[in-house]
Amino acid sequence: MHVHLIGVAGTGMGAFAGLLKAAGHRVTGSDTAFYPPMGDALKAYGVETMTGWNPAHLDPRPDLVVVGNVCRKDNPEARAAIDGGMNYRSFPKALGELFLAQRRSLVVAGTHGKTTTTALVAWLLEACGHDPSFLVGGLARNFDASYQLGKGGAFVVEGDEYDSAFFEKTPKFWAYRPWGAIVTSLEHDHVDIYPTADSYRDAFIGFASRIAPEGVLVAHARDPEVVAIAKRSSARTVLYSLSHDALPDGVTPTWTAAPIAPSGGAQPFELFIGGSFAGRFFSPLMGEHNLRNVVAAMALLAEGMSLPIPAMAKALRDFKGVKRRQELVATAGGVRIYDDFAHHPTAVDQTLRAMRGHHPDGKLIAVFEPRSATACRRTHQHEYPAAFAAADLALIAPVGRTDIPAEDRLDIPAIVADITARGGRAETFTPGPASVDEIVARVAAVARPGDTVAVLSNGAFGGIHGKLSAALERTPP
Repeated sequence: MHVHLIGVAGTGMGAFAGLLKAAGHRVTGSDTAFYPPMGDALKAYGVETMTGWNPAHLDPRPDLVVVGNVCRKDNPEARAAIDGGMNYRSFPKALGELFLAQRRSLVVAGTHGKTTTTALVAWLLEACGHDPSFLVGGLARNFDASYQLGKGGAFVVEGDEYDSAFFEKTPKFWAYRPWGAIVTSLEHDHVDIYPTADSYRDAFIGFASRIAPEGVLVAHARDPEVVAIAKRSSARTVLYSLSHDALPDGVTPTWTAAPIAPSGGAQPFELFIGGSFAGRFFSPLMGEHNLRNVVAAMALLAEGMSLPIPAMAKALRDFKGVKRRQELVATAGGVRIYDDFAHHPTAVDQTLRAMRGHHPDGKLIAVFEPRSATACRRTHQHEYPAAFAAADLALIAPVGRTDIPAEDRLDIPAIVADITARGGRAETFTPGPASVDEIVARVAAVARPGDTVAVLSNGAFGGIHGKLSAALERTPP
């Protein structure tokens, strides 16, 4: 089959193109540009790429046109496909029909943690001999890929709640035909398409209602929103938490992990299932939030796929994580530089606390760029100051989007003032292209061997990681 993807250079669409090639299809795709790394990846996959939006890209007529959600309703190539009566689908609908309908779909959803948890579920299945298929919104480092077409019966997919396409304004994960699912958390996000907390919650209620009745839903017991949503599902529900979590009234988790002080670069924990001790295990991931992700992954696979716990525990030690999630990208001048995707205040808080616990000695310097549609707005204005409590110094870049009206834009000087009033240290910088270099110079001035720099952004951040590494190497102790 010839499949043409409009908007092929996006993270999800590019991985889907690779998946289609692996399934033996001819794949073509168009986009405005093909920058690394996705441009290089598409070439390696064997995808035929075309620059720009042009109806001529649809000649010869494809068997299927997949329209990415980057396309607006006036996109000339998408319009030519739709108005010309071609067979077209959104990306999630095409994924559901072509791949998920024939497999046991395991979907990881939630505001936080879904990329890492998806990659972990896929790795545990792989290491236990199940040869899964998967699609994840990041580079899973155990596979050095964001997708795999396996021969096993399970397909693990990251359940993105963002909308599907301009002609299909429904959440992507509604199309993923979940048999098993994890819901890690629920906090209002993606305010550009979910203007209210109720509208955001409704997306997850719709997802929970779509889980197969004979399937299983693994839900975070500490989050009252998640517990309430789980009650709306007809699937069997399994709750998980950490042993010291404060839980909603009447909630008793089946799977519980008791964390032990980090040691030797690992997070030890004791696992209890139904109140019975199941063993002591070690996670390579930093932070209690990641330990919850580990418990969720193990619970889904034990309860839904009958994977043995000792085999999963052994595989867990070898999990390498996902690029841009607590990724140590360099050690320069004795200073550790981490890259992390965190941009929501909860994710910022959890990431910084995890790094402080993992590296208790030396200063922790947080470098934060608000770039996502939600982070650039005042939606979480009052939550951000507390999110930097674990850092010795917070360096906050200017808002990464210039199209946000001033009355809606995140007030960074107010955040800096609030952090200072709480007894912390924070600084901001003058908006403009020079701000990245100013941040780099400031880090180089204050960082010393043994310190940790956490760069938090969901964008490229002006190549700051390489600039920091070069500056710290040049800076004398």
